[in-house]
Amino acid sequence: MGLGRHLLWLTAWTSFVLRGSLVLMSGSLAVAHFPLETPMSSVDRESTAAPGESRSEPNRLGGSTSPYLLLHQFNPVDWYPWGPEALARAREERKPIFLSVGYSSCYWCHVMERESFANRETAALMNELFINIKVDREERPDLDEIYMAATQIMTGQGGWPNSVFLTPDLKPFYSGTYFPPEDRYGRPGFPTVLTAVARAWRDQRPQAVRSAEAVAERLESYLEDIGEPGEIPLGAARQSLADLERRFDAEWGGFAGAPKFPTPANLLLLLEMAETDPTAREMLHTTLDEMARGGLYDQVGGGFHRYATDREWKVPHFEKMLYDNGLLLEIYARAYELDPDPEWHRIAVETVEFLVREMLDETGGFWSAIDAETNAHEGAFYVWTREELDRALGAEDSARLAPILGFDGEPFFEGTHYVLHLPRTLEEYAAAHSTTRKKLLAEIGPLRKALLAARSSRERPLTDDKILADWNGLAIAGLAEAGRVFDDGEMIARAEAAARFVLDTLWSRVGEDRNPLRHAYRDGAAKIDAFLADYAYLTHGLLALHRATGKSEWLEAAVQLVAEQSVRLGAPQGGFFVAAESDDVLFRSRDPYDGAVPSANGVAVWNLLELARRTGKTEYREEAERSLRAFGPTIARAPEALRSLSLAAQRFQGGVPESPSERPTGEEPSRGAAAELAESVVTARLRSGDTEGSFVVELQIQAGWHINANPASLEYLIPTSLVGKSGESLDVEYPRGESFRFSFAEDEIDVYQDSLRLTGRWPDAARGGGLRLTYQPCDDTRCLPPVTRELDLK
Repeated sequence: MGLGRHLLWLTAWTSFVLRGSLVLMSGSLAVAHFPLETPMSSVDRESTAAPGESRSEPNRLGGSTSPYLLLHQFNPVDWYPWGPEALARAREERKPIFLSVGYSSCYWCHVMERESFANRETAALMNELFINIKVDREERPDLDEIYMAATQIMTGQGGWPNSVFLTPDLKPFYSGTYFPPEDRYGRPGFPTVLTAVARAWRDQRPQAVRSAEAVAERLESYLEDIGEPGEIPLGAARQSLADLERRFDAEWGGFAGAPKFPTPANLLLLLEMAETDPTAREMLHTTLDEMARGGLYDQVGGGFHRYATDREWKVPHFEKMLYDNGLLLEIYARAYELDPDPEWHRIAVETVEFLVREMLDETGGFWSAIDAETNAHEGAFYVWTREELDRALGAEDSARLAPILGFDGEPFFEGTHYVLHLPRTLEEYAAAHSTTRKKLLAEIGPLRKALLAARSSRERPLTDDKILADWNGLAIAGLAEAGRVFDDGEMIARAEAAARFVLDTLWSRVGEDRNPLRHAYRDGAAKIDAFLADYAYLTHGLLALHRATGKSEWLEAAVQLVAEQSVRLGAPQGGFFVAAESDDVLFRSRDPYDGAVPSANGVAVWNLLELARRTGKTEYREEAERSLRAFGPTIARAPEALRSLSLAAQRFQGGVPESPSERPTGEEPSRGAAAELAESVVTARLRSGDTEGSFVVELQIQAGWHINANPASLEYLIPTSLVGKSGESLDVEYPRGESFRFSFAEDEIDVYQDSLRLTGRWPDAARGGGLRLTYQPCDDTRCLPPVTRELDLK
């Protein structure tokens, strides 16, 4: 049976088995805003099972460090974590696997846990019919990617919790997302699904296995087949910008209708294009302004919720994620650097205050997320009745603040509550009341603090207190960029503390060897080898720290991380695999697509290009080029889905042409111009020395430029050196260099300036045959590509 017929059969078979269609319920992640010194962890919560439903002893999840898995440790379900024990049992007993993938702040994950996994009758069915495995998608993004793609292939939709039925060899043959506890509205309840799938596995196993093979074929094509490398598309960034312009909401900012996500990849593209493109600048301004005015931004305590459920950014989905806040902090800070808007400064500062107050671990690292719900009610921590506002503020101040924070009309959240937001900008409100924005902020500041204090007395949503290398990298970048732009040493110190914790704890040495970078840390344990996102986002953060501080330790760590990334995850065809090879993972993906965070492959290319610029080493640019060529045809086909890689292509080319036709494919004007400049900065002449068998090389270096001394002061710098034309070592006297400090750096380095005289002796075999000179010219702000040139005896 062909692949197409397999998939048609699969659709018909799953429809027959369940007698109904599947409905997507997307997960939700929530963050609370509450100034507690020690916020309650999600594992401190009592079981969500109904009274009498939980077990007295924990199941196999009790030994986990994942807060999400620990939420299920007292379920009557015989849960396994993903690992050899569960997979071996499935193979030995030839039982299908029920795989449930979620995360600690996912709203519908909590609902399904309460309704189904805590129910003894449902659990008994699960235990009898399946090997049940629970996965935290934030701990295992590689598994999440594979099985979410499977659900999208089989149902046309996706979301969390992701509920997937697998053969014992890990191939999916049926899936859905949230299932209700009983049949409702023509939809199958979870017990119905369990019974029907188990019956199909028992009575129609050959068909189920063939369906699994068909899905696996589709998965392999989707996840592994990027296609042959091609040219780097010159116009991808401009095409991606044109797509954003078509979908732009000129009134409320953002793109398309509801729901609306911040989608940092979009904003980062706009931010870079805004330097030369007024349309990009306008879209960026409007979107940043409207997000900051809406309920998406926590107007009481700072920081951003996950997304808005409406077009106006007014009513959020209430989870707060570290990755969103780290990325948006960087974007608002860099946007302020482009156009100094005082509101963007306020938003950035308050976001930092939120991160430090509510997500900072005592180690210096940052926690992952804060839940959306309290006692099964989403948003309960954040929303207000008018009576609660009057009580917290007093009637007079409440009436004064109501039009500013949008609670002077009828309640609009579930008919009874308000989400605080700014119906007008503070500037507009101040002008209408004959005052200034600065005075208005000073007047309402104590009232906002009173609301924060009142909110702090409420029961706090749960905090996922695991520390992830990748998301901490994004927070480090945001703090470092904000600290640099606003000249705030405390922000930079927070970024440095987080970086040192991640490097010292998740990348620790064992004797002379270093373990691979780890992905996650909690309760003293650093677990799971790093994924591409860990390397890419952490390196991005370290490069931001180096830019903010000039300290060589951050650049050196970035260099070492990228080297390990290439060894562990580099793909022969170019680009990087999401994860290392493993027996328990079906496929190795080189995912190039942006999602809630920018593509890790895209950020990895940004890092390579930045390292090439800062170190002058051409191998970084060459690896970036290989990656861009590997993804080139995919970028060209769908630049709107690969904005990070489109932006990387723009950076590689050194700018965006007015139209793709202006330059021939493959031309690299910026690289050629830089190489020509590097050649012209230094003139060199080789002549015979004063004694037999000796030579002299005389160099003249243009004013304002220098070349690195030999030996180089830092490992990653390229020293000035001479070898024979065939690479023979020479006996050369290199003079001591002069001390030099870059304007942005803390460390001094040794350099040669103005003129230089190198003396040496020919080896017998190469006497008079010419030399090869290598040097790297730099000025106070940049380093050009290194130059190797041949010198002949005059």
